[in-house]
Amino acid sequence: MKSHILVIIQFSTIFLMLLPLGGDITHLYAGTVLIALGLVIGIAALYKNRLGNFNIRPDIKEGGVFVNEGIYHYIRHPMYTSVLTGMFGVLVAYANIYAAVLYLILFINLLVKMFYEESLWHCKDERYKEYVQNTHRLIPYIYFRGFI
Repeated sequence: MKSHILVIIQFSTIFLMLLPLGGDITHLYAGTVLIALGLVIGIAALYKNRLGNFNIRPDIKEGGVFVNEGIYHYIRHPMYTSVLTGMFGVLVAYANIYAAVLYLILFINLLVKMFYEESLWHCKDERYKEYVQNTHRLIPYIYFRGFI
C-alpha cells in the first residue's frame, strides 16, 4: 500500500506541474535543456534495466534482477535522477512559486521512495551493500554514497 501511495503522489505532482495554470514560460531554453537531459538519463536507465525488470513502484518485482551496469554503475537511482532533472526543467521554465512547491513535494516523495527501495534491496541481495559503497544515490560525486 505504501508503494502505491508514493507512486500516486509522484504522478499527481508531475501532472500538476505540467499544467500551465496561467503561468507564463519565462525560461524556455534552459527548461528545455534540463527536460532533455532528464529524458537522456531515463533512456540510459531503461537501456540497462529492461522493461520486464523495471517497476514504477519501489517494491522489488518478483524475479527482479539486480542491475549494476551502464548508468547504474555510477548512480543507484537514475530513473529518480531523470524525473528530478526533467521536472526541474519544468520548474525553471515556469519559474513560479506553484511549480517550486510542487517540485519540493516531488523531491521529498522521491527521497522517501528511494530510501524505502534501498531498504528492500539491502534485505534481498547481499551484493547491494558493496554496490552502495561504490555508487552515488542520484548525482555522481555530489549526492552521498552511504546508506542512511
